[in-house]
Amino acid sequence: MGDGERAKTLLRRQVRDFLTTRRARLTPGEVGLPAVNANRRVKGLRREEVAALAGISVEYYIRLERGDARGVSENVLLSVSRALRLDESEHAHLLDLIRSGGGIRPCRLVARATEPRPSMQRILDSMTTTPALILDGHLDVIGANALGRALYQPMYGPCGSANMARFVFTDPAARTFWCDWDTIADDTANSLRAETGRNPCDRSVTELVDELAARSPEFTTRWARHDVHVRSAGTRRIEHPLVGRLTLPFESTPLVADPGQTLLMYSAATGSAAQDALHLMASWTTSPH
Repeated sequence: MGDGERAKTLLRRQVRDFLTTRRARLTPGEVGLPAVNANRRVKGLRREEVAALAGISVEYYIRLERGDARGVSENVLLSVSRALRLDESEHAHLLDLIRSGGGIRPCRLVARATEPRPSMQRILDSMTTTPALILDGHLDVIGANALGRALYQPMYGPCGSANMARFVFTDPAARTFWCDWDTIADDTANSLRAETGRNPCDRSVTELVDELAARSPEFTTRWARHDVHVRSAGTRRIEHPLVGRLTLPFESTPLVADPGQTLLMYSAATGSAAQDALHLMASWTTSPH
C-alpha cells in the first residue's frame, strides 16, 4: 500500500472515530429530542437522530461516518456540524478529513521549514521584553528570541532543539514547569490531532504520535478523545526553575505567510511580579556571562 492509499485509509478511520465520538458526547435532550428512556443502549445520539437533525437520509449519514465522502457537499457538512454542535475548530477538522480522505484535496507532503524566515527572526529578536517562539505543526520550536529560550529553558535538550509535545508528555520536568499541566496536555494532543487532518500524508507526524502513545498513557487517553480545540489566548502559570512562579497571558496566532507555523507570545501585566521576573531574565540574556 502506497503512502497515498495508507493516508486515505487512516483518514477514513479518523472520520469514523471523530464523528462517533462527537455523537457519543451529546444526549437527545441537549439537541431538543425526547429524553432518553431506560432501555436505550446507545451512548449519546444514534446515527438516525444525527441524520434527522442534519436533514439527510440515514444511509447517507452512515456512508459519511464510514469515511465515504464521494459527492458530499459543503452544505451537508455544515448541516452535520450543526447537528453535532461542532465548534469552529471541529468543523475545520471535519472539512480537512473529508477533503483529503475523499480525494477532493490531493494528498501531498508539505515541505517543513527548519527555521523562520530571516525577516521573522529579526521580528522575534526585536521583541526584547516579550518571550516569543515559532512552532511548526509537529510542535517543534523552529525559532525563538532570547527571552523565549530563557523562559522555556527546561524544554531545550542538550542539542539545543525543542519539541513541545515530547516535553509535555515524556519529560517529568514538564509537570513541574507547567502548573496547569492537564490543560497544556489537552491543548498539545488536540493540536497534533488537528495536524493529522491537515497533512495526512506526513508520516513524520504519525511517527511522533506513535512515539508519544508508546511512551505516555496520558497522551493515549487524550488522543482517543479526537478533540481538536486549541486555545489561542489565555493565561499560563509557569514554575520557572530560576525565577519561580510566573503568571503570563499568551497569544497564539498562525503565520499566514508561513503555512503550518504558529507564533506564540507571552506578556506580563505592568508592575506585576511576572514583569519583574521577565526583566530579570532579559538582563541575563544580554549579559556577557
